[in-house]
Amino acid sequence: MGSLTDGAIRRSIKDVELTGKQKSLADGEGRGVGRLVLVVRPMPKRVLAEWMAQQWRDGKRIKAKLGDYPSMSLAAAREVFKRDFADAIQKGRSIKIVTDARPGTVADLFEAYVASLKEAGKPSWKETEKGLNKVADTLGRNRLAREIEPDEVTEVLRPIFERGAPAMADHVRCYIRAAYSWGMKSEHDYRNTSPRRFRLVYNPAAGIPTEPKVVGSRWLDEDEFVQLWRWLECPDVPVHPPYLRAVQILMLTGQRVEEIARLHKDQWDSRERILDWSKTKNSKPHAVPVPSLAAELLDSIKPNEHGWFFPSAKDPSKPVSHGTLYAFMWRQRDRGVIPVVTNRDLRRTWKTLSGKAGVPKEIRDRIQNHALQDVSSKSYDRWNYMPEKRAGMARWDKFAR
Repeated sequence: MGSLTDGAIRRSIKDVELTGKQKSLADGEGRGVGRLVLVVRPMPKRVLAEWMAQQWRDGKRIKAKLGDYPSMSLAAAREVFKRDFADAIQKGRSIKIVTDARPGTVADLFEAYVASLKEAGKPSWKETEKGLNKVADTLGRNRLAREIEPDEVTEVLRPIFERGAPAMADHVRCYIRAAYSWGMKSEHDYRNTSPRRFRLVYNPAAGIPTEPKVVGSRWLDEDEFVQLWRWLECPDVPVHPPYLRAVQILMLTGQRVEEIARLHKDQWDSRERILDWSKTKNSKPHAVPVPSLAAELLDSIKPNEHGWFFPSAKDPSKPVSHGTLYAFMWRQRDRGVIPVVTNRDLRRTWKTLSGKAGVPKEIRDRIQNHALQDVSSKSYDRWNYMPEKRAGMARWDKFAR
């Protein structure tokens, strides 16, 4: 049988309209192995024409849909068949497992990686998406991901570093490296539903040195703790009130900034005085009793219509970001009205002062939801330690008052 033409297709569609009988139009030779066919069949209100890759395998005919005519033209159908199916048919592979053979672009890789973070419930996906969008614009969205060289990644990072933001440069490096690492693993991951395969042979960000990590050591002593608390209770400048309350809850509970910033009314049990997260940074659920000061403060706050305890000043439908809370604290300390401290320092402060109050380190670790790496904790111990955490918080509550 010869090659199809658009004229032959249009005539066949008219014939099916008149006769009501299905037709299959084959493009070129290939019987006994496989070829491109157009299946034209009548429907109650129209005629449907579908492009199919057809294969004969183990004495059976197998079909896989490519698209609909005329949305997919004859030329486009031939291109897709040649690109994705012809080689597989010649090698005797089933067309049922054939996927789009085009290697993915930079945009494909970054979008698929962000989608995987979002699907896994990682709260970092928004910041990662924002960072990678800028990188894609610089590298070229439509370039093949496998063509990116290490020196190109370096040239993306250097301007960020030179403008005095080494930490941000390292964050961007991490985003790129993680995206490529995910892309290399996704090549053979049967759980991955990405429509692209990237054909990556190496990670262009893998050899780029990381920014030396500065281990924080700052914590507030008791006098500084009181100084900050009093300013939060009565600030000397107009401040969005939820920001003040969020920092106070950080001081009283020692929890992660991100988790307090996104606190929702569904996570606060006023009766039991417990904050309960179904998923946290270490991907585990976490419930912590709060001291009476924190409980009184949380009960005094009326969550907004979207359920957020600490809504953003710009968009109340969203919670305040941890970055905004950091910036808020930096502005105040630069004015000299509060001690020099970051929100992460407050977590370290709680750890230190609660230890001074007599709370055992194991219980402090559990209250702060630190990942415990010993085999017993990871694989066997399923006790929730709530009585012990309540006792620890009671000691801290007495100390903080």
